[in-house]
Amino acid sequence: METVLSADRTVIAYKTTGTGTPLIMVHGTNGSHTHWSLCLPQLNQQFTVYAMERRGRGESGDAPGYSIEREFEDVVALATSINGPVDIFGHSFGAACVLGAARRIPNLRRMILYEPPMLQEQQSPQRAALLDVMEEMLAKGKRDQVVISLLRDMLNIPQAMIDRIQELPNWANQVAAAHTIPRELRQSHCYAPDLTELEQITVPVLFMLGSGSPTFFHQTTERLQAHLPSSRVIMLEGQQHSAMLTAPELFANEIIRFLKQ
Repeated sequence: METVLSADRTVIAYKTTGTGTPLIMVHGTNGSHTHWSLCLPQLNQQFTVYAMERRGRGESGDAPGYSIEREFEDVVALATSINGPVDIFGHSFGAACVLGAARRIPNLRRMILYEPPMLQEQQSPQRAALLDVMEEMLAKGKRDQVVISLLRDMLNIPQAMIDRIQELPNWANQVAAAHTIPRELRQSHCYAPDLTELEQITVPVLFMLGSGSPTFFHQTTERLQAHLPSSRVIMLEGQQHSAMLTAPELFANEIIRFLKQ
């Protein structure tokens, strides 16, 4: 793992693999740099992949207080440390971090956003209550249950797929990062307080959507796309929120198609 210093002096780790033009991969809530292990064999043939480890997990540092703004700065720090144009992919909360950072990255070439989190108006008392329960689970040391609750109760992922995810090599990393889940979900709408500001982002943008993903991801993507002048949407048929794990070849092919066109 290599490291870069963010604006608040927090160490942000990342792993570089492959050859080709730079592609930064920013994982979502409950993810890690290992989230891309199944699709890296394809991506590494086309890109130099910078798999970021977001703050609070793995070899990356953290700060006493949490703010999504610091996450934006982390993405900026890595992107601007790379010579020449960079492409950036963000998944879920990682897509929120990329969106918040985009206007501050002068060498940004293209951007891919896979199901950014819901906007403010889509929050609900039920969601807030679920976050309270997650924090109680953390206090009791039930870290695996926090991750399962995220997948089952918030992302509506079927139990059969959750069972499959638990068998993947990166499950231990997801459990280890459980403490980051509630704090990120409590600020996951803050990346776009004023949607008109997104109109300043003029680089080509690809939105990825799973055909079976919850409705709020489709609604959020539709609203965001309306404010990004050079954007389009592709549908990952038969997939939900984690195609990089459930259909890695399809996932990688769509990234390559967009960035190599």
